[in-house]
Amino acid sequence: MTAATTGAEGSRRLGVGMVGHAFMGAAHSQAWRTAGRFFDLPLEPDLAVLCGRDADAAGAAAAKLGWRSVETDWKRLLTRDDVQLVDICTPGDTHAEIAIAALDAGKHVLCEKPLANTVDEARAMVVAAERAGARGVRSMVGFNYRRVPAVALAKRLIEQGRIGEVRHVRGVYLQDWITDPEFPLVWRLQKDKAGSGALGDIGAHVIDMAQFVTGDRLTGVSALTETFVKERPLPEASSGLSASGSAERGEVTVDDAALFIGRFGGGAVASFEATRFATGRKNALRLEVNGSAGSLAFDFESMNELSFFDGAEDPDTAGFRRILVTEPTHPYAGAWWPPGHGLGYEHTFTHEIADLLRDLAAGAAPTPSFADGLQVQLVLDAVARSAEAGSGWQQIEASTEANTESTVEGSD
Repeated sequence: MTAATTGAEGSRRLGVGMVGHAFMGAAHSQAWRTAGRFFDLPLEPDLAVLCGRDADAAGAAAAKLGWRSVETDWKRLLTRDDVQLVDICTPGDTHAEIAIAALDAGKHVLCEKPLANTVDEARAMVVAAERAGARGVRSMVGFNYRRVPAVALAKRLIEQGRIGEVRHVRGVYLQDWITDPEFPLVWRLQKDKAGSGALGDIGAHVIDMAQFVTGDRLTGVSALTETFVKERPLPEASSGLSASGSAERGEVTVDDAALFIGRFGGGAVASFEATRFATGRKNALRLEVNGSAGSLAFDFESMNELSFFDGAEDPDTAGFRRILVTEPTHPYAGAWWPPGHGLGYEHTFTHEIADLLRDLAAGAAPTPSFADGLQVQLVLDAVARSAEAGSGWQQIEASTEANTESTVEGSD
């Protein structure tokens, strides 16, 4: 199995090689740099090498983001003794090839979501993960929103029975960054690279969050999708979620919006929306869970807050309670600032890395696993099939290995 190296002062170091250095690469880099400075961790990340196709661009990114060296071929990471973990921050069409090769080479893997572009690719990744796991080589898919303190608190309250039996779930993820029809045809708008549009890009997050918080899985869906802008300018240059376009145009081959209803295995019903055409909504990832004894509601645009309704309260004074999730007893919050001093988007990745490093040191299987990623992929596939078949009901194939449970920190 891959082991961490021991430094001169006896510290256990984990050499990390990251593939990709744009939006997610920057977020992951910040997390690798920061996790050990706020959490007491058994492993110390060593930012050994950043990999990008263009040597100059990768070199500039490495200098900016804190990586020690550069490679232009990800296969080189698999032969380097100073790399024990490969962090995949590339478009979805490359996830399976890189992850499977890395696991087979004895490297731990962190792979950004969605796990793959197709169910078949995701299955192959799960098989590779199981094969590697038998040798102590671990893998995790990066659904970072699980690590929002308010989301982790919502899960805790549901597990404690504070809202009773879960009956109804509403999840939406609304953005507006491609409402302009002249926004260029970046890779996220091309099916061969992204797999799907809003459905896989942001819908995957709200699906995973709903299943994680409730501890239950979707078993069937009825869906529709739409592409509002059919052609866009070809990109000249892009960075993160911004880009510039040329005069030449190309076809948009993914969905701009996806809507579906669903049913959970425990009997709860659900509705979901994912769109990048919700004008005025920047990152509105929202989840509401209604139970027999209460309700919970979360909106990432107010990420340090959780709304809670206790159905046992006196009706004369009952109402949704605003919980500011910054207390030392709240998940993850105790490692950071005094109560009332909020956290941001970047902290979700830091929490992800902290949990991953603890699991690696303990020899435990990190969550969410590749099997969890496959289960989300099965939901995405069922949504796409339903939309293609005129919104007909589609059963979701069971993924018996998937685990919606996850350990979250109370304080540190």
